[in-house]
Amino acid sequence: MSEELPVNETSLEAPTGTITALGRSLGSVMEAGREILARRRVGVPGPPDSANGLVALCEDLLEHRGEASGLALASDITKGYLLLSESCRMKFFDLLADKFEVDAQAVLDAAENYRENADLDNLAAITRAVEAPRQKLFRRLNMAPNGTSTLVAMRGHLLQVVREKPHLRAVDTDLKHLFISWFNKGFLEMRRIDWSSPAMVLEKIIDYEAVHEINGWDDLRSRLREDRRCFAFFHPALENDPLVFVEIALTDDIPGAMAPLLLQEREAANGEGVNTVVFYSISNCHAGLAGISFGNFLIKSVVEELKKEISTLKTFVTLSPVPGFRKWLTEADLAGLVDESLIDKVRQPVGRVVEADVYDAQIKLCAHYLLREKSGESPRDPVARFHLGNGARLHRLHGGADLSAKGREQSAGIMVNYLYDLDKIEENHEAFFDEGKISASRAVTRLVD
Repeated sequence: MSEELPVNETSLEAPTGTITALGRSLGSVMEAGREILARRRVGVPGPPDSANGLVALCEDLLEHRGEASGLALASDITKGYLLLSESCRMKFFDLLADKFEVDAQAVLDAAENYRENADLDNLAAITRAVEAPRQKLFRRLNMAPNGTSTLVAMRGHLLQVVREKPHLRAVDTDLKHLFISWFNKGFLEMRRIDWSSPAMVLEKIIDYEAVHEINGWDDLRSRLREDRRCFAFFHPALENDPLVFVEIALTDDIPGAMAPLLLQEREAANGEGVNTVVFYSISNCHAGLAGISFGNFLIKSVVEELKKEISTLKTFVTLSPVPGFRKWLTEADLAGLVDESLIDKVRQPVGRVVEADVYDAQIKLCAHYLLREKSGESPRDPVARFHLGNGARLHRLHGGADLSAKGREQSAGIMVNYLYDLDKIEENHEAFFDEGKISASRAVTRLVD
């Protein structure tokens, strides 16, 4: 959930946009641009669906100043990228890292000029020198009708290999730097998703759901009934393609298990009985936007929207998985954390029936994992990191709360309530980042005392 929420990584291709008046206008400009390029006899060493051919087009794009020819080249490059085979894609990334890198000597020369004369012109020269030509290239590619979506798909592909190819980190850094600006919160539009939403959007909600799988249209309809809500952020450059969405249950109590929330045949809390908002699933939709913060802002926006709609709401809480817990459980040194006789038992796959002493031990170990195990200075668990960083409080742990295969395998069946106390969110947020302090209820902290 997060900035580090699970992502549906199977959908990385750029979506097909609808034809609008603007689209037709851009099409005319691109045709004019192609005619200009043809007259100039612009040639490339290889077809545009090869890595070398695509890089040659990229070099042409950086050299051209004309709007029409630039738009035509940008469109051809983005289309060509989506046709690359996996091996060609890797070669293309290598060439992006090599051919469009910062000129180190130019940086040193600009710095020396600034040292000798610290005026604004020389400072601006440093700024230009330290920017890799890749950033200018990506900005120009973004002019294409499908430019933004292709660049998002490109970064999604890049992130799949960047750990094994550290020299590609610079390419990723440049893309992420641009995305932080392009996907600024000021450009985002929050929409409620309901059964009347466009079919294209509903299909994407099914496809992108990354926490609790949506099993077809009936399941989706159930999640959009009157006692449920779904909100998503959209960006104008990705029409009808959500960036992140959250699923919500409206209840009369804080839940301790997942199955009742997903029941299609259920009795909804009515009118005045609705006092609790349960955030039970948050899904980031595009792997290429990993690290771009949406979820925290979405939750807070939804809270404000629901407060205006339903006056009886008092409690805002999650029912969240602990996706890294069981992996930690099987790898960690548990000596001193649990009775030695239980170590092998707590590491076993969780069944639908768990012995009482094993159940208690797993709950205590999970509290330890959430409160004490760190990645750097932050909680090791990504979902905990997300909600605690938002200013939520670690409120309650529930064993046997998610007995799906995924829930047992990742979280040992345990789920967590993170409580958003509206009067203390900012205080908790500041304490978390300034002091590394985790806000937790006494019911949780006493498990590790």
